[in-house]
Amino acid sequence: MTSARVPVSTTEPGVPVRPGWRLLAAVAVMDRLRAPGGCPWDAEQTHASLRRYLVEECYELVDAVERGDAAAVREELGDVLLQVLFHARIAAEAPAGAGGFDIDDVAGDLVDKLVRRHPDVFGADEPAPSPGGLPVSSAADQQDRWDELKKSEHGRAGALDGVALGQPAAALAGKLGQRAGKNGLDVDPPAGDSVGEQLFRIAYAAGARGADPESALRAVAREHAEALRVAERAREPRSDH
Repeated sequence: MTSARVPVSTTEPGVPVRPGWRLLAAVAVMDRLRAPGGCPWDAEQTHASLRRYLVEECYELVDAVERGDAAAVREELGDVLLQVLFHARIAAEAPAGAGGFDIDDVAGDLVDKLVRRHPDVFGADEPAPSPGGLPVSSAADQQDRWDELKKSEHGRAGALDGVALGQPAAALAGKLGQRAGKNGLDVDPPAGDSVGEQLFRIAYAAGARGADPESALRAVAREHAEALRVAERAREPRSDH
């Protein structure tokens, strides 16, 4: 894959100062790293080898958001963006007929999807009705519209279609509870007394109520982690000066 050189520095003449232009520079840097003569480590990576980094970077971003650290959010967003650029660059090296695509295909698909799923914003002047026939006037209405459009796009009819089974366990249990409630599936969760079954029931019930058990559990865990730090510091011997 070849790409035209894109200025990396904002000081170079002729560079338009407009939102998004430095994304082109990021693409150019990724091309250079992956191309012959670039970084040997980057050149060896595959979609599979990068999976752990994608997961790690997403969790680091979540942590930065939960800490309310704006500088860290900015940095971690860049690391997540790197993963997007990396995977797209790897895919660009495969022929189109063999599943190849590039970053423009990724961005183009995203633009098309956002426009398609927001007909009330990008379509007619009047807001389009929600799946229930009412105008889209709230975030809840928009979520219903989004779910219906996803079903029509992908031919999804099952209550669990699109649920990522590889997500964290508490989040998965909550999502199953949410989908069951939304689709009227009255199936009792496991009634056993194992740790897993007890945790599942709590998270499942939270999801059915519309709560986010993963975020709730993480918030409690963060508070307890701080309490452990305080306890550890309290037992450290003090030195008299």
